[in-house]
Amino acid sequence: MRTYNEKISIYHGMVSTIAVNLAGNFYPIFAISILGATNYQVGLISSLPPLIALLMTIPAAILLNRLETQKKTVAMAVLWTRMLFLFLIGVVYISSSYQAWAFLIIIAFMNVPATVSNIGWQTLISGMIKDERRGAFFSDRNRLLTIAGMVSTLVIGIIMKNQTNNATAYQWLFFTALLFGLGEVYFLMKHKEKSQPSTSTKKSSMDWSIFKDHGYKWFLIAALCFNFTWQMSWGIFNIYNVRFAEATILWISIFSVANQLVQIFTFPLWKRWAEQKSNTLMLVWAALGMALVPFLTVLSTNLYYLTIVNAISGFFISGVVLLLFNLLLEQSPSETRTYCITSYNVLLSFVAFIAPQIGIFLLEGLGIQKSMELNSILRIGSAFVFLLMYYQTRKNTKAILLKG
Repeated sequence: MRTYNEKISIYHGMVSTIAVNLAGNFYPIFAISILGATNYQVGLISSLPPLIALLMTIPAAILLNRLETQKKTVAMAVLWTRMLFLFLIGVVYISSSYQAWAFLIIIAFMNVPATVSNIGWQTLISGMIKDERRGAFFSDRNRLLTIAGMVSTLVIGIIMKNQTNNATAYQWLFFTALLFGLGEVYFLMKHKEKSQPSTSTKKSSMDWSIFKDHGYKWFLIAALCFNFTWQMSWGIFNIYNVRFAEATILWISIFSVANQLVQIFTFPLWKRWAEQKSNTLMLVWAALGMALVPFLTVLSTNLYYLTIVNAISGFFISGVVLLLFNLLLEQSPSETRTYCITSYNVLLSFVAFIAPQIGIFLLEGLGIQKSMELNSILRIGSAFVFLLMYYQTRKNTKAILLKG
């Protein structure tokens, strides 16, 4: 039986997923087909948001950490983020030589309030969901959100199947995303939040003791290594799908639907395996599975084949999405959780900014085939870092028990 906040969180997540899918899924093809973006600019679509997040995370965390309630601030941040879709609609009216750069600048500005909302939501929801409910709730939530994202992506793909080069169609897409963004604000405000009692002691903007925590320190190392290898190929995948495989909006949608359909059915599997083994050990297998994807992708430009590869990717992505967030909360001591989440987001933003740029650099230097193969090798390496974390945390736990 779900609690009130769990139900509202699922509704909020559904409209949020649809808003992001309606716009974000089609940014690369919009930039390439309508705005004439270069490979470097396509890489910046993945790199700019984390750069802004890197600059904004600490100020956002200081703001949120000093509030007695966070719900209204998070909701207003979401509102400002989604209102900027109106500027995306107007990009096509700018001089053609500046369109791609204007598009990137707007995406960058969107991530100023988005950083506040992302960190605020993580801390907000972590305080609303009991530890013993976390695994089951996030498994169910992720599955339902994936269904919402899959259906919306498929519908858009069918509606816009012949509109790949039609600028007006993208404008309607961004406007629809704005409407769902207003739904996000509504459901965020419906959450029931307990205010944190104010204290006379001023909260510190940072608690450096979190880096002395053995479990959290190992989580940072392993998670950041994996995210670097995962995200460095995002720009390469976008370029491969549009420039090499010549995928249309419909095929981009089909790739996404295949990926999400598999996720829907595999979230419960990863949840059960994590409960039987551990979040860390299962992340080893999820990371190894993710290592297959770049290698398999460049074997063919056949669109039906690439759909199958995206389905395979979905199986392992469901594990990564569920297990990484659970592991973050698991390894973050409750009394310093806000600081732990903030620090992780700052470091993750740095990795997410630099990784796609390195990916594009490798693409330009090595070509599509070798850059993808190298990415697969690096992903295998990140899986072994999770394995090392697993054995180190087990060893540390045993040492603590022996001392006790």
